[in-house]
Amino acid sequence: MASINLIDSFQEFKDAENIDRPTLMKVIEDVFKTLLRKKYGTDENFDVIVNDQTGDLEIFRRRSIIEDDMVEDDNLQIPYSEAVRIEPDYNVGEEVYEEVDVRDFGRRAILAAKQTLAARIGDLKKNNLLKKYADRVGEIIPGEVYQIWKKEILLLDDEGNELIMPKSEQIPTDFFKKGESVRAVVKKVEMRNNSPIIILSRTHPSFLEKLLEIEVPEIMDGLIVIKKIVREPGERAKVAVESYDDRIDPVGACVGMKGSRIHGIVRELRNENIDIINYTANTQLLIQRSLTPSRINRMELNNTEHHADVYLEPDQVSLAIGKKGVNIKLAQELTGYTIDVYRDVQEEVEYDIDLDEFADEIEAWVIDEFKRVGCDTALSILDLSVEELVRRTDLEEETVKDVRRILQAEFENE
Repeated sequence: MASINLIDSFQEFKDAENIDRPTLMKVIEDVFKTLLRKKYGTDENFDVIVNDQTGDLEIFRRRSIIEDDMVEDDNLQIPYSEAVRIEPDYNVGEEVYEEVDVRDFGRRAILAAKQTLAARIGDLKKNNLLKKYADRVGEIIPGEVYQIWKKEILLLDDEGNELIMPKSEQIPTDFFKKGESVRAVVKKVEMRNNSPIIILSRTHPSFLEKLLEIEVPEIMDGLIVIKKIVREPGERAKVAVESYDDRIDPVGACVGMKGSRIHGIVRELRNENIDIINYTANTQLLIQRSLTPSRINRMELNNTEHHADVYLEPDQVSLAIGKKGVNIKLAQELTGYTIDVYRDVQEEVEYDIDLDEFADEIEAWVIDEFKRVGCDTALSILDLSVEELVRRTDLEEETVKDVRRILQAEFENE
């Protein structure tokens, strides 16, 4: 009984390509069916059996027994005289099962089979890798830096698969050393020259989203939802979050006690500033929150054109715009509105006058009463209404009106 143990011959493929044993056996079976078709023109009357326990391969050929002078196809038919030499009890019309000695294919054919198997295993590995990472797009995976080039770095996963992180997907301040472990998100999988290329990213918003999921259990549990993330990698990020549980403060949960949760993420992102804001369907309030850390005075919205004019104190304008315009750019991306900021300059006089300067016109006890409520200059009194001044002080309405008239006349004369 001729058989050949192919596991030893093809073991390197199984070990190197991490292909499971049943799949390897199936591929070997297909390879030898190809050899049969080349040698005999068909494999329909052949049974190729691979024992997935021992690795033994056996090939049996089925032929119909016919009269000696009626044989037309030696591959499908066997003469009666030859059949009885195999088994004396055979009769015309029955089928004969003969084992084919694998060595009959010859060393050249076996070598060709090995080369074919290598190609098949390579294709199988590519398909497995493609499917594995196509299902993991958006997930964070660790990788070990294997090679560093100018435009990209090559990493290896825990199975030795090659992963690529282009320079454009690295945080500007990222610095890697060979052998270092790096975390990144699977951005996409694409085919190049018939080979799957796995692209990793540390700049994609989904990287920050997954880091938040890891650090904030409420997000993983679905109690807090991330509505949107916008980033300028290495500079600033804005995250709009919403809680489905009124008892949970989404911003506080994401930041953690004394910033314990957010600090780890900030370090991972190379000290990227992260603004966590409460999401709201109120556009005006969302724009106001998105411009943090600045404080706005007022806003004019054009919902039709998705445009907002925002007015701030002069010292708040630079905060709203941010370094290199990053803050306002991210606010626009987060809200979907074009935002213009303006200095909210009120008409002001260029000077103020101390109330004591009017001592020759206003009685001292009246001046003292105004000072008692914090009004120690002319403008501090003129900025308040008569009703408000009467309410705050113990002065009569007529007295307050007289004082305001004196102060107003001074500014008009100026």
